[in-house]
Formats: sequence, C-alpha cells, structure tokens
Amino acid sequence: MTDAAGALKQAMSVIEGAIGAALVDYNSGMALATLDGGGGLDLNVAAAGNTDVVRAKMRTMDMLGLGDGIEDILITLSSQYHLIRPLTGRSGKGLFLYLALDKGRANLAMARHQLTKIENDLEV
Repeated sequence: MTDAAGALKQAMSVIEGAIGAALVDYNSGMALATLDGGGGLDLNVAAAGNTDVVRAKMRTMDMLGLGDGIEDILITLSSQYHLIRPLTGRSGKGLFLYLALDKGRANLAMARHQLTKIENDLEV
C-alpha cells in the first residue's frame, strides 16, 4: 500500500508525460497532496476548479438516475490532457486523483492504466 505522497511520486515517475498530480477532497475542494513536475500548473487552483467538475458530473448522473460510478473524467486541451479519477475504495470516498499530462509525450491509454494501478495501491 502507498500513501498519498508516494502515489503522486509514482504517478509522476511512471506515467510518461506527467506534468502535475494531486490528491483532492471534492467535498472541500482542497488538495491533500500535490506534486509539480515542472508543468507550471498551480495545482491548488486546479484542485479547486476540478472539484466543481466532479460535483457537476455527479449531480448530473444523479438527476439522470444513473446508478453507475465515474471511472475517470478526461479534459483534452490543445497541448495537455487532464485526468480526474474519483477514488472508489472505502477509504478514498470523497477523494479524486488529478493528473495533468503533456499531450505530445503522453500515451493516454497507458496513463489511464497506470493511474488505475496507482489508485488500487493507494491507502488514504
């Protein structure tokens, strides 16, 4: 099992093209841990902003009566991918992993696969 700091360090070192990562509490919008890989992102601002995205999607799914869970949310920019992965384990309820990737260096499928593995090893 890996703690939050270890999980973010693993994401930044294992996932090709990673430029920033955070573990975020979407109830408060606060980043519990961040790790900047030189991408120049303000990860605390990203945490707060992406909290709104997660809350909106969960509200919409509830209004639609969808009983499914969110695997991940992908935001594609011209030069970056932003992945949001709500944690599904009991101890991770109310948290999500946020990962920003350089689009030119990242393999999106591998990044999603690695982020799933990191989530499974994360102990909060």
